[in-house]
Amino acid sequence: MTLLPTRTVAKPWGREDLPAPFSNPTGEKIGEIWFEPPPELPQLLVKYIFTSEKLSVQVHPSDTQTLATGLGKQGKEECWLVVDAGPQATLGVGFADHIDAAAMRAAALDGSIEDLLVWHKVRAGDFFYIPANTVHAIGPDVAIIEVQQNSDITYRLFDYGRPRELHLEEGMAVARGEPHPAALRRHVAACSTASLVDGPHFRLHRVTGQPAADVAARYPGRLLVIPLTGTVSVAGEEVAAGGCALAGTIGEVVIADGAEALLAAPLG
Repeated sequence: MTLLPTRTVAKPWGREDLPAPFSNPTGEKIGEIWFEPPPELPQLLVKYIFTSEKLSVQVHPSDTQTLATGLGKQGKEECWLVVDAGPQATLGVGFADHIDAAAMRAAALDGSIEDLLVWHKVRAGDFFYIPANTVHAIGPDVAIIEVQQNSDITYRLFDYGRPRELHLEEGMAVARGEPHPAALRRHVAACSTASLVDGPHFRLHRVTGQPAADVAARYPGRLLVIPLTGTVSVAGEEVAAGGCALAGTIGEVVIADGAEALLAAPLG
């Protein structure tokens, strides 16, 4: 078992008060806690994101697009599981209506692109899959677990006047002006087991208790284990909620009755 080291990242839009099991003795605004991808499984990145303000309106390219532009990196598809949400918690994903490139560009320049997105009021247990090319923004008052292709390619289209670089030309080249498919979002009840993602780039399950045989069969190799509640161990060592561990096989993973965890593995 390898317990992944973490990287805590302060952000102007982060939070001083973090939900359990995290604490923040520094008093800084913590925006992200990253788990460093292990060399044995470099394709995936897992992080917690904590917000007090809206994040930028942004978009990510696909694998095909990054290769075509000579970046030599994989693209970025990601998903979000809401683990804590306050009264103002929202996620902006896709547009309310189809929008052409000229209208999207104009909206990015004047800031009205924020109002063209669909803003979903969210609660703990809400889940969204975000394909590459989807215009999106994380709203305030929310804590999420993000599982993504391990890529740092983000194109900001609008950032509320913050003094950060925008990437309008690159973003417009990959952004789709369309609604987010309803099939890619859902609410996942507590104390349940559910398949959240089954490709094209990675697989993700939320499990309660020891994974059933049909779930275990979906993880034939190395996988990441992200405990949510209760007692979870990998290769005989307990992994606390708020951590992430690399398991060599699903057989190394023991999830106590009533305990909850995420299982993730790359595909291809």
